[in-house]
Amino acid sequence: MVGVAAVVPCKDEADRIGATVAAVAALDVVTRVVVVDDGSSDGTTAAAEAAGADVVRHTVNRGKAAALQTGVARVRELEAAAGEAPAALLFVDGDLQETASALGVLTDAVLDGTADMTIATLPAQITSGGGRGLVVGLARQGIEHLTGFRAVQPLSGMRCISPAAYEAASPLARGWGVETALTVDVLRAGLRVLEVPCELQHRVSGSDWRGQLHRAGQYRDVWLALVRRGWRPWQRG
Repeated sequence: MVGVAAVVPCKDEADRIGATVAAVAALDVVTRVVVVDDGSSDGTTAAAEAAGADVVRHTVNRGKAAALQTGVARVRELEAAAGEAPAALLFVDGDLQETASALGVLTDAVLDGTADMTIATLPAQITSGGGRGLVVGLARQGIEHLTGFRAVQPLSGMRCISPAAYEAASPLARGWGVETALTVDVLRAGLRVLEVPCELQHRVSGSDWRGQLHRAGQYRDVWLALVRRGWRPWQRG
């Protein structure tokens, strides 16, 4: 493999998506950038197109996993039309802005065959969040129980994944359970996962009711992803 295709799922990121797309597109290894506007009510689509991305739009919000699958399908469609072999995929959150330029460190191990999936581990964020680590703890414990792999940041969405690893994890788990399930499914396929420190900054969920509602949805989706892969509450410990 000689390059990666970036897939950027996002919703209501008109103020940030342009800088994110520009930073990702500037990476030498990135061959194309596909943005999936997952039902935004602002100008996300226009901002992404202005930055040079190929944009697919969901008319209603369908969740992160569905947006990723739509983006990958679009990448494969473009590759087929150009007569290209399937490229490795770089999953990018839409709110990274200029810090997305640091994502190149994720691609090296996948492109040279050292790993089948790399996961970004982020430094302390400039803006602190309002969570208590419950969702992270659930995901970490479930992944370790099912695979033996102890993830530093199990919910990190910034990942580089080989075509074989993506196929092993398809179809993706629903909603916010997608990252947890990706790690479990790729490891269970006998493939290699590597966490890589990456200097990224993104918007964190606050402690207001919107942040708490977001975390409740995350907890539900992570729980479902783990239970559907054989984890049971009485196995925790």
